[in-house]
Amino acid sequence: MKPNEIYQIDCIEGMEGLEAGSVDLIVTSPPYNIGKAYTTYDDTITRSEYLEWMGEVAEASYRVLSDCGSFFLNIGGTPTDPWIPIDVATEFRKKGYYLQNMIHWIKSIAIPRPDMGSYNNITGDVAVGHYKPINSKRFHHDCHEFIFHFTKTGDVPLDKLAIGVPYQDKSNIGRWKNAGSDLRDRGNTWFIPYETINEKRPHPAVFPIGLPILCIKDHGVERCRLVLDPFMGIGSTAIACIRLGIDYIGFEIDSSYREIARERVREEKGQIRFKEENIAP
Repeated sequence: MKPNEIYQIDCIEGMEGLEAGSVDLIVTSPPYNIGKAYTTYDDTITRSEYLEWMGEVAEASYRVLSDCGSFFLNIGGTPTDPWIPIDVATEFRKKGYYLQNMIHWIKSIAIPRPDMGSYNNITGDVAVGHYKPINSKRFHHDCHEFIFHFTKTGDVPLDKLAIGVPYQDKSNIGRWKNAGSDLRDRGNTWFIPYETINEKRPHPAVFPIGLPILCIKDHGVERCRLVLDPFMGIGSTAIACIRLGIDYIGFEIDSSYREIARERVREEKGQIRFKEENIAP
């Protein structure tokens, strides 16, 4: 299979066509089996069928991932079924994966001003991000999902400062042993906003481009020969790779999603060429 292409093929079959250890990074988000209205895939199979399938995905991906590679798996549950991501992670553990980092994708957060401490540049309460309200007296609004960072050994080095953030308290710079510059580890809570879509969504469950960008940078751009997304959807991972100058390969069973993804790729490449051609000498 050639890189920088999205193939209309089942992900298991697609991964069988890749050489063992040929992928340095996998970033993906499979269906959650919560009844989403996909065009082709049935998102309402039984739990046992779903977990068996996730086990097959884990086994196939383990073979193609390099020994020093990373697999960032984005998955969430529902307020009525919060065990989904934990059950899926357990299937990956059964196939030999180490859960090296458990990252929380924060979609929305609210912080009252009194809880913030001494931040003079913040004068009031903060509520950022977007969430879908839940009409229930039992459950809170669902404002996060998991990003499980799986590896084969549990000790794969990361380029953590590639997604680092500045210190709020600048006195820590030089005072802490590892604080030699104004940049610190982002930690395992990542606030990643996504745009609200008012018109009809082309895909019922797409993650923002910022998510795979953070995952790729965290693993280390210079150590990524090839990035795989087995559930490419409408192409967020491909767009992230193009922006970072990395080869990718993707699988998507739905022809309509694949065509949207390929069109987005063409537009992204066109925008990059336009910028390059219009840079003043």
